[in-house]
Amino acid sequence: MQIKHLQFENKGEFLAVLDDKTAGKMTYSKAGFDKIIIDHTEVNSDFAGSGVGKALVAQAVEYARATEIKIVPLCPFASSVFKKMPDWHDVLI
Repeated sequence: MQIKHLQFENKGEFLAVLDDKTAGKMTYSKAGFDKIIIDHTEVNSDFAGSGVGKALVAQAVEYARATEIKIVPLCPFASSVFKKMPDWHDVLI
């Protein structure tokens, strides 16, 4: 699976691509220069249960660490993943 990161002026998204199909997408909004708000995660039903959603959140964690920003997981799915992954809490605000 490949995860692409697209950034726009005040928003961004991580796209999971597998076998030339969009397997899932996670969107965020920028909140100033030092944090992002994950607002939505969706997984294509063909890939449900395959770890796509968690992989998207993991990519956001890597991005946050690399750019020294914090994450606000407003999306219920992302929030639930963070609750299960205490070693990712360093990027939470």
